[in-house]
Amino acid sequence: MSNDKPADARILVVDDHVEMGRMLQEPLADAGWTVDLATGGQEALTLIRARVYDAVLTDLRMEKVDGLDVLAAARAVDPELPVLLMTAFGGVESAVEAMRRGAYHYFTKPFRLDEVRLYLGRALEDRRLRAEHRALKQASQERSGLGAMVGRSAPMRGMYELIDRVAHAAAPVLLRGESGSGKELVARALHFEGPRAPGPFVAVNCTALPGPLLESELFGHVKGAFTGATSVRRGLFVEAHGGTLFLDEIGDMPTELQARLLRVLEDGEVRAVGSDAHRTVDVRVVAATHQDLEARVREGRFRADLFYRLNVVTLQVPSLKERREDIPQLVEHFTARSRARNPRSRVTALSPEVVAALGAMPWPGNVRELENLVERLVVLVPRETVELDDLRPHAPIPEPEANPLALAQEGVWTLRRLEGEYIHWMVQHCGGNKTRAAELLGIDVSTIHRREREKLSGLVL
Repeated sequence: MSNDKPADARILVVDDHVEMGRMLQEPLADAGWTVDLATGGQEALTLIRARVYDAVLTDLRMEKVDGLDVLAAARAVDPELPVLLMTAFGGVESAVEAMRRGAYHYFTKPFRLDEVRLYLGRALEDRRLRAEHRALKQASQERSGLGAMVGRSAPMRGMYELIDRVAHAAAPVLLRGESGSGKELVARALHFEGPRAPGPFVAVNCTALPGPLLESELFGHVKGAFTGATSVRRGLFVEAHGGTLFLDEIGDMPTELQARLLRVLEDGEVRAVGSDAHRTVDVRVVAATHQDLEARVREGRFRADLFYRLNVVTLQVPSLKERREDIPQLVEHFTARSRARNPRSRVTALSPEVVAALGAMPWPGNVRELENLVERLVVLVPRETVELDDLRPHAPIPEPEANPLALAQEGVWTLRRLEGEYIHWMVQHCGGNKTRAAELLGIDVSTIHRREREKLSGLVL
């Protein structure tokens, strides 16, 4: 363990004797920490509520607002914030009371500066390790970087490139796409592939809570702010400090909250419900919507200034219909994941015919709908391989397109049109997997892409 100074640690020193405070501030700053000095308990309360600290070193006996008050305020803002107390009035009773209330350590004046540095270093290291443990736990549970994203289609390759570029930017990101297309997965990838990966990723659905509760959830509240507010709540912006806050379905956020969100984006400050104090936060906002936000702006249901602030960087998440060739790989991925969640299942794979049928389905619910269907099959089918008869009770199987050779008999087709239609039919037969279709046809996959462009442009007659 390193008792050296964790990088960028900010410490608040509190003492109503200015000279004593400066005597501590200077050597601690020389040791590599950023040190703020409060010359009294009231100033300390203001700073604690306005800034994010990694440790607090406070005198115990001060006029009006004492060290125990500072300790209480610090723990109300951040229950894991280490607070170290010092006093010339050492005694078992006051020491026990301070520790009982959650103090990290207790110094009795006079004390040695190297002792203060030692315990501050330990406190900061403990805090860093706890944060690291949370981040590792979250990463192991969610596996949310680019490695968690499945698909090799052209739309997904383009998405990976955009994520790689945008992840290292600081600007807000607006994700657009149909419901179920994987916008939260993209948001997680933006977080875990960027410099904020060690920090928290916090997600909230703006449609899940009514306006007043969403306001409290996002910005926090003080005790007694409203009926039922029996304790302090930090709010998701504070919880996401140093990381990313994902606002899903931002288009449904009540208009009265949109102004508060805009202020956070512009000023980097939040104010808890029922409080007059503002607190600085360092949070990257990633928002998502399946709605036409421009239309909602015109209708007066979404603030134009907030839209322009969010619309700095926009990513369009492709629907499953736009990446059908990823369906075989997605099916394999979801089958393995569903088997892990359902160890008693006998299913090991879906037959090629089932995969081809899935590739031809419309998928209005996108990837989420596909995942749910695969899990349903894994749970309910009592055999190793899922066949078409197993699929029929759970999904409408589309009629396969007629072979173009049969259609050509109904009229005169050019050879080039026949080739193009046959390529299209083979891609559909392979469940949208163009690589597999190219292998069966004995051609390069680039030929399939070229013929598709020709068909879309109407060049094939």
